[in-house]
Amino acid sequence: MNIKFLHQSTEERRELILNGSIVRTLLMLSLPTLMMSMIQSLMPLSDGLFINNAAGTLVASAVTYSEPVVNMMTALAQGLSVAAMAIIGQANGQGDFTRVKHVATQIVVFAFSMGFCIAPILALIALPISSGVEADISQNVRLYISLYALVLPFSFLESIYNAIKNATGKPEATFIRMVIMLTLKIIFNIVFVVWLRLEVVGCVLSSLFSNVFICVWMFYELFVQKGEDQLFLKGFRFDKVLIKQLIVVGIPAMLTSLMLNLGFFLINNETQKYGAVVLNGQGIANNITAVCFNLPSAFGAAVTTMVSLNIGAGQPDKAKRSCLIGCIASAITAVAVIGIVVPSSPHLTVLFTQRPEVLDIANRALHIYTYSVVGFGVCMAVQGAFIGLGKTRVPMVIGILRIWFLRYIFILATEHMLQFYSVFWGNLFSNYVAAIISIILILRVKWVSALNQ
Repeated sequence: MNIKFLHQSTEERRELILNGSIVRTLLMLSLPTLMMSMIQSLMPLSDGLFINNAAGTLVASAVTYSEPVVNMMTALAQGLSVAAMAIIGQANGQGDFTRVKHVATQIVVFAFSMGFCIAPILALIALPISSGVEADISQNVRLYISLYALVLPFSFLESIYNAIKNATGKPEATFIRMVIMLTLKIIFNIVFVVWLRLEVVGCVLSSLFSNVFICVWMFYELFVQKGEDQLFLKGFRFDKVLIKQLIVVGIPAMLTSLMLNLGFFLINNETQKYGAVVLNGQGIANNITAVCFNLPSAFGAAVTTMVSLNIGAGQPDKAKRSCLIGCIASAITAVAVIGIVVPSSPHLTVLFTQRPEVLDIANRALHIYTYSVVGFGVCMAVQGAFIGLGKTRVPMVIGILRIWFLRYIFILATEHMLQFYSVFWGNLFSNYVAAIISIILILRVKWVSALNQ
C-alpha cells in the first residue's frame, strides 16, 4: 500500500474504487482491514494471556461465558453500523458528499445515545444470568456483566466510527484506532490485572479506560480536526426520516448479531456443564482462532464498500466481479492461516496455561476450529456483497441459520456421542454449509440497490 493512497481525499478514493482495477482496489481496501483484523484479534488474545496467567482458570472461564451476553447488547450498534455502511457507501458512490456527512453525524449521535440507554439493561440482567451457571464461576460472571455496562456506550461509538471510515473507503483509519486500542489494553491489563491483581474487576477497568481514551481521540478526529470530512454538531436535530431508514435497514443486522450471540450463549451453556476446565480450554481456542477468523473475513468489509459504491454509480457488473474476487481472496487467506496455525497450535496454547487437562482440550478445539476458516471467510465475503446491495435481511437469515439450525441443533443432536467436542465439530459443519448456501443465494441475486425499492 503506497503513501499516496493513504493521503487520498474521499473523492479520489471514490474514483479509485469506481474506475480502478478490482484486484488492486480490493487489496488497497483490504490490506488496512486485514492489518486491523490482525490487531483486533490480538486484543482477545492478549486479554486471554493476561487473564489466564495472572487471574487463573475460573476468571478466564467466567469471561469466556460472559462475552456473548455483552455482545448481545452491542448487536444494536453493529446493526446500525451495517446500515450506515450501506447508506453512506451508496451516497458516496453517487458523489453526494453532503449527505455522507449528514448521515455520519446523525448515526454517531444516535448510536452513542442508544448505548447510554441500553447500558442499564446489561447491569440488570447480570444477576439472573449468573444464577444459572456453575457455582465456581457464578460470582465472576455477575461482576463482569454488570460492570461492563460502563463500557457499552463507548463500544457503540467505536462501531459507528468503523462504519463511517469503511463506507468512505478509508479503512486505514480504523486500523490506526485498533493499534491505539491494543496498546492501551496491554498497558491497562498490566496495571489492573497483573500489578493490582483485580481479576474480573481489572478486566473491565482495562476495557473501560482503553475505550474512554480511544473515544476522546475519535471525537477529536470526527468533529474537531479540520478537513473535508469534518462533522459538525452545531444546530443538530435528529432527522426522523433518516433514523427510520437506518433502523429499518439495520434491524436485520441487529437481529442477526443478537441471535448469533444468543446462540453462542446457549452453546456456552452446554459447554459450562462440563466444568470450568472445559470452558477455559474452549476460551483459549477462541482467543487464538480470533486471528484465524478475522483475517479472511476482513475482505467482507472491502466487498461491502466496493459493491455499495459501484451499485450507487450504476456499475452492477463491476460490483459482481468485486464479490467474486473478494471470495477468492478470502479463501486463499484462510488456507494460508490454516497452514500456519495448525502446526504451531501446541506452542500457542501453552502460552496461556500449563495445566495439561486444559491444554488437551484447547489443542483439540483449536485444530477443529481452524479448519472451518475457509467456509467462514467465503460466507463473510458474500454477506459483505449483500450488505453493499442493502439486502441486509439475507445475512440475517444466513447468520441465524449458521448458528441456530446448523450449529446449535448439530450440537444437541450429537452431544450424547461427542460430548463437549460436539461444540467444536458443530463449528466446522455450520461454517461450510453456510458458505455453500451463501454462494447459491448470491448467484441468484439481482445486482440492484434494495434501498431504492
